[in-house]
Amino acid sequence: MSSVERVYSYSAVLMGSPILLKLFEDNSSVAKAVFRLIKQLEDLLTVNREPSQLMTVNHAAGKHPVVVSQPVFELIQKAKSVSLLENSSFNFTIGPLVKRWKIGFHGDSVPPQTDIQNLLPLTNPENVELDPQTCSVFLTQPGMEIDLGAIAKGYIADRVRDLLHQLGIQNALINLGGNVLALGAPPHSTQKAWGIGLKKPFADPDALIGIMEVNNKSVVTSGIYERYFEKDGKIYHHILDPKTGYPLDNELLSVTVISDQSIDGDIYTTLLYGMGVENSLAYLADKPEIEAIFVTKSHQVICSSERQYRFTLQDSDFHLA
Repeated sequence: MSSVERVYSYSAVLMGSPILLKLFEDNSSVAKAVFRLIKQLEDLLTVNREPSQLMTVNHAAGKHPVVVSQPVFELIQKAKSVSLLENSSFNFTIGPLVKRWKIGFHGDSVPPQTDIQNLLPLTNPENVELDPQTCSVFLTQPGMEIDLGAIAKGYIADRVRDLLHQLGIQNALINLGGNVLALGAPPHSTQKAWGIGLKKPFADPDALIGIMEVNNKSVVTSGIYERYFEKDGKIYHHILDPKTGYPLDNELLSVTVISDQSIDGDIYTTLLYGMGVENSLAYLADKPEIEAIFVTKSHQVICSSERQYRFTLQDSDFHLA
C-alpha cells in the first residue's frame, strides 16, 4: 500500500451539527447510507421538532402511556438507569429546565429563581414508568419532558459504526459534532493511529490544546464553551445540575472520554463533569474500559491514564498535571 493514501470526505448537516465522514475509498453510496441512517434516527429521537416518538411521549405526560419502538424504548430505559445512579449529573427528565434556560437556542438571560423551583419537581426520573412488555413509556406528571440529547449522538454514532461494518468498511472516521468515532486505524504505512484534536475552550474553532492518538475508539468531549452566554461577568453554560437547576459550577472547562462505545462517552462525560476531577479519578480507577482527559479552569490537563490512547500537548498556555 502506498505511503500516501487518498482520503475521501463527505459532509452533511444533521442533528443541528455538521457531520463529517472520512473514507479511504470513493464511495458516495456508503456516505448516503450513513447520512440516511442518521436522519432516520434523529427523526425518532429529537425533541426539537415534530413528529418524533419522544415528542409524542412528552405530549402525553400526565395523560396516558405511549408505545414506542424497541430501539427508542431501550435507549429510554438506559437513560433512566443512568439518571437514577447515586448523585448522577445525568438526568433525562431535565427537559423542562433545558427549555426554560434556552442556552444554545437564543437564551441569554437567567430565569427567575421561582421558575427554576417550580420546574425542578418535573425533573424526577422516578416518575417515568416503563413497561418492557408493551414498550410503553408514561410520564406520570403533567408538564414532564424527557430529553435524550445527552445520549442520542452516542447511540447514533454506534449505529453508524455497525452499519459501516455491515457494508465492509473497517477503517473510517465519523464526527457527529463532538462525538468522534475512529474505526480501525488509518491504512497508511506512515500513520499508525487517528489523530483527534482536543479543542481549546473559548478560542477559535481550530485552536487545539493537543492531539489524542487512538485506534478503534470513540472520543467524546463535553465542555462549558460549547453553548453558553455571559451575564455580569459570569458564564452560564448548557450543562445543568439536576439538583439545583442551574449550570454546574466546578473547576472544569471540559471532559473528554475515550471508550469503545460512543454511548458510554456521552454518559460518562456528563457523570464525570458533575463529579469533578478528584472524585472522577477515584471512580475511574476500577473502570479500565473508560478513560478521560480533564481540562481545568487553571489550565491543567489531567489524564486518568493513557492505556487506550496517547496524548500530546501542543499549547503552552496549558500544562500536563
